[in-house]
Amino acid sequence: MAKTEYVLWHYTPSLAGGVIGAIVFLVLTGAHIFRLIRNRTWFCIPFVVGGLFEAIGYAGRAAAHSDTTSKGPYIVQSVLILIAPILFAASIYMVLGRLMLRTDSGSMSIIRPNWVTKIFVISDILCFFIQSGGAGMLTQAKDDAGVKRGERIILGGLMLQILAFGFFVIVAAVWHKRLASNETAAARSGVIPWKKYAYLLYAASMCITIRNACRVVEYAMGRDGFLITHEWTLYMYDCALMINTLAICLVWYNPNIKHSRNSDVEFGSVGIHTQRK
Repeated sequence: MAKTEYVLWHYTPSLAGGVIGAIVFLVLTGAHIFRLIRNRTWFCIPFVVGGLFEAIGYAGRAAAHSDTTSKGPYIVQSVLILIAPILFAASIYMVLGRLMLRTDSGSMSIIRPNWVTKIFVISDILCFFIQSGGAGMLTQAKDDAGVKRGERIILGGLMLQILAFGFFVIVAAVWHKRLASNETAAARSGVIPWKKYAYLLYAASMCITIRNACRVVEYAMGRDGFLITHEWTLYMYDCALMINTLAICLVWYNPNIKHSRNSDVEFGSVGIHTQRK
């Protein structure tokens, strides 16, 4: 079997890019933490964790600028930047479930509101383990077979996430269309600007989907592909899109988005966690 030395970097990571990326993500995450605590929208904790992952990941890239042979910074940035969007997706999934419950429009969804969160978050957890496992395998690879195995596992996780997101958007669009044509009294009350939140949800979903599609192309091209060997591409199709996602999602920290029973998490009914005001 052919031996290969896994090349950590095909370039010297930009110190400025890593520092700026870390600062921007840290500032946006700080804003999310402030709004989360102020409005007690605890279901968005995964979003905050994802933002911290991004900040630490880009700090790792900055640290690698002066030492491209150390595995520590490389593994930190590789794994955390890869899996952070999965955590963003988890909160996005929960937003839709809450919008359905808050507008009393669960009957208009092709999936019951309490199952929207369960189904999609479970798929998110699966994607998380697949991609993090693949990333760990890739960085520890000792030969060509190990490298390809890690890349294929990551590819599988990314493609699964794209499929899950595609189905999620279909569920959201069907619900949106039905509610728009026959608004419930709760939707008409204006307590929650559900149409605005729905469009923001689509925008955030589009950013994550485009990013995932580009990541699929990146890993499909292999270790010597254009995307992996040119640093600026990462900042275009990953960093910029995830910054946009964090900025977009700052808007929906509204205490009224929680269900009227004051339950902050749909799966409180199955004993996972319930937060009361």
